[in-house]
Amino acid sequence: MAADNATEGNARIEVLISDMNGRLRGKQIPIAAEKKVWSGAVRLPTSTQSLDIWGDDNDDITGLSLTIGDPDGTCVADKRTLADMPWAPPGSKQVLATMHELDGSPSFQDPRAILAAVVDRYKALGLTPVVATELEFYLLAGDWRERGTPSPPAALTYQGEPNGFQLYDMDAVDLLGDYLETLRSYARAQGLPADATTAEFGPGQFEVNLLHRPDALAAADDCIMLKRVAEQAARKHGLKSTCMAKPYTDHAGSGLHVHASIVDDQGRNVLDAAGGEPRKLKSVCAGLLQTLQDAQLVFAPYANSYRRFQPGSFAPVDLTWGYGHRGTAVRIPEKDGPGARIEHRVAGADANPYLMLAAILGGMLLGLENELDPGEETTPAYVPADAPRLTHDFLTAVERFRASAFVADIFGEPYRKLYGDTKHKEAIRYLRSVSDFDYRTYLPRL
Repeated sequence: MAADNATEGNARIEVLISDMNGRLRGKQIPIAAEKKVWSGAVRLPTSTQSLDIWGDDNDDITGLSLTIGDPDGTCVADKRTLADMPWAPPGSKQVLATMHELDGSPSFQDPRAILAAVVDRYKALGLTPVVATELEFYLLAGDWRERGTPSPPAALTYQGEPNGFQLYDMDAVDLLGDYLETLRSYARAQGLPADATTAEFGPGQFEVNLLHRPDALAAADDCIMLKRVAEQAARKHGLKSTCMAKPYTDHAGSGLHVHASIVDDQGRNVLDAAGGEPRKLKSVCAGLLQTLQDAQLVFAPYANSYRRFQPGSFAPVDLTWGYGHRGTAVRIPEKDGPGARIEHRVAGADANPYLMLAAILGGMLLGLENELDPGEETTPAYVPADAPRLTHDFLTAVERFRASAFVADIFGEPYRKLYGDTKHKEAIRYLRSVSDFDYRTYLPRL
């Protein structure tokens, strides 16, 4: 009994915020001091949300840290997101928060606040986005740190080599059944609306679908928590999960597909074509296609992300749309009835869910308000020859983002500058780095 009491005494509540890269940062607070969380007494420097992928605040380019005294912000916890942490001492909880300035206004740096502002635009029109995400990720052997490279879990290999493609392979699901059951158990404990789990193409690659939410902020919360659940479950089994877009050269990348519709204040799906011409569906497709190049940096936020965009893969390159066509950037799975919706197929698993949904919903709203035309439909028999293309180049995506009026409108000019400048520094560092490919290819020959 004494040991149990000691464990319970270690219970904590974790207050979590998302940085620009979708990494969760925050504080652990003893459960006995939980009232601090709800009274607004939990503070962090606002620069916490300007950290780059290496954890640098980049004060030299942003001026948002020591230059202005690295001021505190208040972590305003969203009680709707309060959930148990089944991997932590009994009684432990977590809650997602939005960073606010000390004057009470949401911080312009907070990804949750950015998405909430886009949702408010829909509310002003009497509309509500309904959103679901489908997250792909890889499960890796636990010795990835020692090896310096990823490898599949041993159960999916023979003499160290992958067993082959595993798409919808129930053997792969069964062989990692203990891990997947832990993942599902953790998801249930956290109230995540996890639905189907499938094996994907790559060795150790899985997809978990989350059910639709009539609340885009909740859908993004679900997605970011699912990433955490996948990793915590992996740790329990001595494994590693990764949402890196392309962890293997010779295997499929991991995507993060989004299904979205829009309902009015009567609960009617405004995208429902009701057996006729899907005018509004086509308009939102057009808005998405028109803004994809500007927002690609949000859907593909790292140098590695661009290795996923390859001709002939399921990661779209051309800015096309079609009914039920998985080779398009924007797919219409259904056009009639309450299930009428679009599927956005561009984002990688490495995308920040809040920024991703802000860009998608912003593009949909642009199309809806302006009745845009998406151009010719892509079919199995016809692919438009002159369709614009996404870039394969990280720096090009950065420059498009930094110059975009759409980005400034949806994310705000200060965030366009913060995100764009931070990613520009990352892109330049990437371009200046000499890789193993350089040594293997050029050093012996030049």
